[in-house]
Amino acid sequence: MQDGREERERQSALLPSAFFRLRLLLAFLLSAGALTSCAPQLPVTGDYRTWSAYGGGPGQLRYSSLDQINRRNVRNLEIAWIWDSGESGGLQTEPLVVGRRVFVCTPTHRTVALDGATGRVEWVFDPGIVGQGPNRGFMYWTDGTDARLFAAVDQFLYALDPDTGRPVPSFGRDGRIDLREGLDRPADQQNVRLTTPGVVYRDLLIVGGRVSEGLPASPGHIRAYDVRTGALRWRFRTIPAPGEFGADTWADDSYAVNGGANNWAGMALDEARGIVYVPTGSASPDFYGASRPGDNLFANSLLALDAATGRRLWHYQIVRHDIWDRDLPSPPTLVTIRRNGRLVDAVVQTTKHGYVFVFDRETGEPLFPIEERAFPSSDVPGETTAATQPVPLLPRPFTRQQLTADLLTTRTPEAAAWAREQFARFRGGGQFVPFAVGEQTIVFPGFDGGAEWGGAAADPTTGVLYVNANDIAWTGGLAPDNAGLRARDVYLRECASCHRDDLEGTPPSIASLVGIGKRKDADTVARVIHEGAGRMPGFPYLGPEAVDALVRYLVDGENAPAGPSGASPVDLPYRFTGYRKFLDPDGYPAVAPPWGTLNAIDLNTGAYRWSIPFGEYPELVEQGLTDTGSENYGGPMVTAGGLLFIGASNHDRKFRAYDKDTGELLWHALLPFSGNATPATYEIDGRQFVVIAAGGGKTNGPSGGTYVAFALPQR
Repeated sequence: MQDGREERERQSALLPSAFFRLRLLLAFLLSAGALTSCAPQLPVTGDYRTWSAYGGGPGQLRYSSLDQINRRNVRNLEIAWIWDSGESGGLQTEPLVVGRRVFVCTPTHRTVALDGATGRVEWVFDPGIVGQGPNRGFMYWTDGTDARLFAAVDQFLYALDPDTGRPVPSFGRDGRIDLREGLDRPADQQNVRLTTPGVVYRDLLIVGGRVSEGLPASPGHIRAYDVRTGALRWRFRTIPAPGEFGADTWADDSYAVNGGANNWAGMALDEARGIVYVPTGSASPDFYGASRPGDNLFANSLLALDAATGRRLWHYQIVRHDIWDRDLPSPPTLVTIRRNGRLVDAVVQTTKHGYVFVFDRETGEPLFPIEERAFPSSDVPGETTAATQPVPLLPRPFTRQQLTADLLTTRTPEAAAWAREQFARFRGGGQFVPFAVGEQTIVFPGFDGGAEWGGAAADPTTGVLYVNANDIAWTGGLAPDNAGLRARDVYLRECASCHRDDLEGTPPSIASLVGIGKRKDADTVARVIHEGAGRMPGFPYLGPEAVDALVRYLVDGENAPAGPSGASPVDLPYRFTGYRKFLDPDGYPAVAPPWGTLNAIDLNTGAYRWSIPFGEYPELVEQGLTDTGSENYGGPMVTAGGLLFIGASNHDRKFRAYDKDTGELLWHALLPFSGNATPATYEIDGRQFVVIAAGGGKTNGPSGGTYVAFALPQR
């Protein structure tokens, strides 16, 4: 292990340091014309004029060859249409465009078809149930004669007629399939939701799903369904069954006990090769792995599967025996780059801890050096951490890697003093420091840090990758788990990992439960516990007596007996004490800026083209504190017009367009709510549109469900 000073120098890509200022200078020189782009021009095949799949296409490039809107005229963009769902709660949906129709989702998961030129509603599909949590988009299939739009609502996946919005009755049961089925476990005890679309390959729908992060949890198997009938065609077990490849990296009973290792972030498809690339999350439970000793294949892995059969072609495990919630958070990106004088079809995976892994698409061979490094071992009884973790040497991380005292906030003297006092109490040391019992350990970048679900964008003409990042600290820790059968015992085991021991949560992403009885009646609280809501999974295995006791504890503070069903289904001696964002007393990150960044990385060389702070706090700007960056959710889109469009920033409601070569800000517009989603672009009647979901929901401010489309003025 290097000491803190050497580590900071090695990982200084985004620090407010001399190296960071040099990058800004290079960006300025490029924008002024003093330097020219050093990225080679690459051969491009394929049609990038449509947006008929999540990520713009199966390769997840988030790139468009449309160039009517470009560097010269982007400043003239105006609102072409706005459609307001009339709902609140926020949006993360990336619109899907087929012909003249733009398909969108409301905060309650109604599917709506809009005329892409005017925003006029053509039809609305109301599933009759209120969908919970994020819904990031759709899947579309056609054979040239028949066509179907696939929309997820909670555990169900619907096949809709894209012309009418009516369910296709021949698909599954009455037009839908239940994703809780086919997991080798009782369906009524599973909790699976498709928050991010999968991919369509020929006549197959290939999907993952979000599952619980504690025990019991559903396994994260990858499944393929027939687009016409909904029949299950193949399944890849991400937690191997006994005798399958990788089973020796788990405990003998893990296949029956553990869950997770799921694909919640989306996937990419190489249609020509018939390969689907699937990033997976951590195994459940997230933070204490005594029930799953070993490296835990295929959790935290990039899988290359035969799209027709589900057969594993290759894999790379990016985090072994994850106990830090280091899910692979975004879909891979498929792009052709030039390495050592030859063209290579690559698959690129970004991570929560700020790394970029680049592999040969066919073989899985790393295209940049990856070093195996030893990290501290856990001293928690029953826990055995992995011997080493892989660290790519290029590209350098796009987030800071270790929080040290000189990286604490100096926003005000009071905030600085508070941050120093808190920091002195934490355990630290960089990446992969195991949690301890009774202490808080720094996770930097945090649990929502580095890359996120919005995904990276890539320019296939240059091989440059664009990724936005969160760069703030969180903390986490462990506590003994009381195996008692009273209401607070159930709360600490089932709820405190998110809502914390003190019920405070981490608003707005994880709600506070303090005073919940004043906001919700007991029946509503009980229903949410059983069925789930938002990011929260349901707890169908808790019986009526346990649910009643938990409700009384939350509403009245009564610590009543929970009965036999309140007992832990898996007896673990330690539990996670909750997600804690390291914020100063005024609610701002307690680390020095930048708190959010936008980065351009040349994948041909591994070098950064530019890196800038991304996002701002309007009230701090008024005080003269600019270029802070902010937390951001939703990804970028790049176009042949030389532009990079991105909303994402939590606090300023801005939708921005940058010069993709230099990072220079060329245009911005204020949205009704923050655009915490990835934009899309399309063309109708010779006019290019750029559309983004503006619903907010990632701050304590108001939220909505609005879509805004921009275009150049019509002559």
